[in-house]
Amino acid sequence: MRILVFLLFSSCVLNAQNWLTVKAKSGDNRILLLKQYSISDECSKNKFLELNLLKSEDFLIKGKSYKLPIKVYTYNGKSIRSTIGISDYNQAKSIQNWNEIIVNTKIKSKIYSSGGKLWVPQYLIDCYSKTTKSSSRLEDSKIFSAKTVTHEIFGEKYKNVKIVSNKLKGRVYYLVSGHGGPDPGAVGKCQGKSICEDEYAYDITLRLGRRLVEQGATVYMIVRDQNDGIRDVSLLACDKDEVTYPKKKIPLNQVKRLNQRANAINVLYKKHKKQGVKYQRMIIVHIDSRSVGSRVDMFFYYFSKSKTGKKVAKTLYSTVKSKYDKYQKGRGYKGTVKPRNLHMLREASPTGVYIELGNIQNSKDQKRFTIVENRAAVAKWFAEALLKTP
Repeated sequence: MRILVFLLFSSCVLNAQNWLTVKAKSGDNRILLLKQYSISDECSKNKFLELNLLKSEDFLIKGKSYKLPIKVYTYNGKSIRSTIGISDYNQAKSIQNWNEIIVNTKIKSKIYSSGGKLWVPQYLIDCYSKTTKSSSRLEDSKIFSAKTVTHEIFGEKYKNVKIVSNKLKGRVYYLVSGHGGPDPGAVGKCQGKSICEDEYAYDITLRLGRRLVEQGATVYMIVRDQNDGIRDVSLLACDKDEVTYPKKKIPLNQVKRLNQRANAINVLYKKHKKQGVKYQRMIIVHIDSRSVGSRVDMFFYYFSKSKTGKKVAKTLYSTVKSKYDKYQKGRGYKGTVKPRNLHMLREASPTGVYIELGNIQNSKDQKRFTIVENRAAVAKWFAEALLKTP
């Protein structure tokens, strides 16, 4: 069994055709668990929630057993098809390939054909036809470009980015995560450990940046950490090694820090403007700190004299609101769009929007950014909004 630094699980196989179960021993990260078993597709994610009566924002509980969307069969010694009652050869081959991956990665000690159990991921049963059809459509849409670019800033796992469209080609985005370096920003407590605003704002900003690059945009990460990258763990370690683009030490003094960032952006803005680039935007990401009992939604701020900034902020707001209306019906969304005379919005040249993600002190708000899937979702929503904005 592989040992993960942040999440340890032990497997136990039940009777044939029962669900494979794992017991959570440390951590709370559902997405890493599914990735460990090579079942990180949407079908498997939804089935996992269904099997365990969970909501997407729920944590895993230490010591509790969870069902995986993987069925366990006693292999009949003949074929996968006759063992589980399917007739499609390619489908059986996919199941075989998946089992080989699981053995090769030492998740499972023995292959089914050598005395081990046959494991069948449910997505290759329930969602097999959907998966193959959508995969074909996806490949068709990518024929126009097979370009892959490498950005080390996204980390080893995510550094290679495939360009999936040119929708944002010719657009430049300056992404600024709050605080960093000697200033961690707001500090909260989660599961007895300190969580720092700058780490979570940075991770979401990185994810947003990668999404924009996928659509052909030019992206600058103004606050940078060369050794963090995108992290698929819930509790992000606090550190102080962030720098300002390109590699400037971040000052402790707030005004100097903000001026340093605005100046870095303005130099780049001027360069691109001379090159004829007409579309340049700045997105600033922060996490608020309020009383423990104060739960807040995402807030979007723009400079009062910027009509375009107001439009961008409203588009971000309406996109996020529509997602809450879709995925958490009846919850209600109380985020706002307001003008504010904030230093970065005022001093930086590009049209900008300043986003507050939630209250780092509130346990319910914390789920918005400590759960990996939620960080990924927020970044995806922001990217969708930016695809729409003027």
